[in-house]
Amino acid sequence: MIRVPLSLYVHLPWCLRKCPYCDFNSHPLRGVLDEKGYMAALLRDLDLELAGIAPRPLESIFIGGGTPSLFSGEAIARLLDGMRQRMVLAPHVEITLEANPGTADADNFRAYRQAGVNRLSLGVQSFSNRMLQRLSRIHDAEQARRAVGRARVAGFDNINLDLMFGLPEQGVDQAMADLEQALALKPEHLSWYQLTLEPNTAFAHQPPPLPDEETLWRMQEEGAALLASAGFRRYEISAWARPGRQCRHNLNYWRFGDYIGIGAGAHGKRSDEGVLRYWKVRQPQRYQQDPRRGGERKVAGRELALEFLLNALRLVDGVSHEAFHQRTGLPLSQLEPGLSRARELKLMVSDRLQATPRGLDLLNDLLLCFET
Repeated sequence: MIRVPLSLYVHLPWCLRKCPYCDFNSHPLRGVLDEKGYMAALLRDLDLELAGIAPRPLESIFIGGGTPSLFSGEAIARLLDGMRQRMVLAPHVEITLEANPGTADADNFRAYRQAGVNRLSLGVQSFSNRMLQRLSRIHDAEQARRAVGRARVAGFDNINLDLMFGLPEQGVDQAMADLEQALALKPEHLSWYQLTLEPNTAFAHQPPPLPDEETLWRMQEEGAALLASAGFRRYEISAWARPGRQCRHNLNYWRFGDYIGIGAGAHGKRSDEGVLRYWKVRQPQRYQQDPRRGGERKVAGRELALEFLLNALRLVDGVSHEAFHQRTGLPLSQLEPGLSRARELKLMVSDRLQATPRGLDLLNDLLLCFET
């Protein structure tokens, strides 16, 4: 296999409180945040990972959580400086930090930008204060708007807004109002996705009343038209961007690139000697004491082929047949007979690993073609 791009994911696991729909490895903050201790653990973790990987430029860094904006600008600067000392960052490196509008401090935003963060992702979710309360968010709509303004003043010219639809008892008009208010803030990128009830979340244990399938379909159709008219192009199942503003870090995931994962509960992928998936322990205190891997496993054969496909089919443009062989080392025949079945049903095109527009709308049905 040829050398593939390399990214770095950093997990900062603390939040002020856990949202009822969230299945990420996040933990309510109790007491004082030990910034120095956790940053030191992250850099020890990075040293361990770099000891076994061939040197190559880092194309993107994504600092996620949790709520990374709980950390000071000084802590983020210390982390990024430590990375620069250990790795070569590509000249065009994309460095994203997730932020909660309820912890959007103007001084911190300036410090993040000065430290080298060049893309900010704000978890807005809704501009309805009633919906934000249902979601147990710590911010309101006005705080979300102010956060975008503070980010602009701090020098950020690449901002993503996370926005959900299909919220409890939400109607189509309400969902479109959310989208219109997001567009009014002129973000470069929108992650616009449907609320789903994930296992082991508060919403899964006590499900709220959600819109029916017909209402959800109308939200998707009207929302897509609104986004397109505003100059956004859908490039992934739930991601829309202005030209040239796609999230390069997430593209590397979907195109089956490599990524180092550091932090409590972080996952990583390497493909220098076959494809290896690994993960870190989830509990922050345990991780901070010993940031070595919690486990790892090789992915090969048909499992590898299907894993590649599950990622590639999220992309509106899909990937080439050649990319499949380059990233997996496998022949395209590993995807049969599902590939032929999907094409017969007009869910995939014939010359790429790419869903048709119908296949994107019926992605679950498309993936069923590959179940054995």
